[in-house]
Amino acid sequence: MPAPLAAALLPLALLAPAASPVSVVEADFDPATAFVPPAAVSYATDLVPYGSHATIVTDRSVPGRTVLTLRATGLAPGHEFPAHLHTGSCGADPASSGPHYQDAADPVQPSTDPAYANERNELRLVLRTDQQGGGTATAVVGWQPRPGEARSLVLHAGTPAGPHAAGDRVACVKLDG
Repeated sequence: MPAPLAAALLPLALLAPAASPVSVVEADFDPATAFVPPAAVSYATDLVPYGSHATIVTDRSVPGRTVLTLRATGLAPGHEFPAHLHTGSCGADPASSGPHYQDAADPVQPSTDPAYANERNELRLVLRTDQQGGGTATAVVGWQPRPGEARSLVLHAGTPAGPHAAGDRVACVKLDG
């Protein structure tokens, strides 16, 4: 290859590859106090035992749409876990994951206004586990999270009020953003 052509192509070779429209996060749940900060944290080992596993596939290949699929194994059997995107990252304190990510952010937090806190403005899903503690859930929304603002997927305990009533945060998985 002639030197001028090679010199012209060098800047192209140094460019970062384009972000993939599909991301996959796989992680085992560990204690938040682990020596190496874990990618997935359990706050309630009776529901999300250490060593249980989550796979999150986020597909943004269609403009203006997000498909998120959560697969989990080793969780409490026969349980419903409401799950939502959150704005903060996982940490030792369950509250470090911040509020629910909203496509149109409610100026008042915590968000309770139904104009903002709804299934069109938040990515919500319910993971129902089988008798072996495994399950899969998928949610589709007509928007894509702003880069770097949806930092985690939080599993909630669920409540007797129904599967969409969140309850305490029982686990958190860090996302790529």
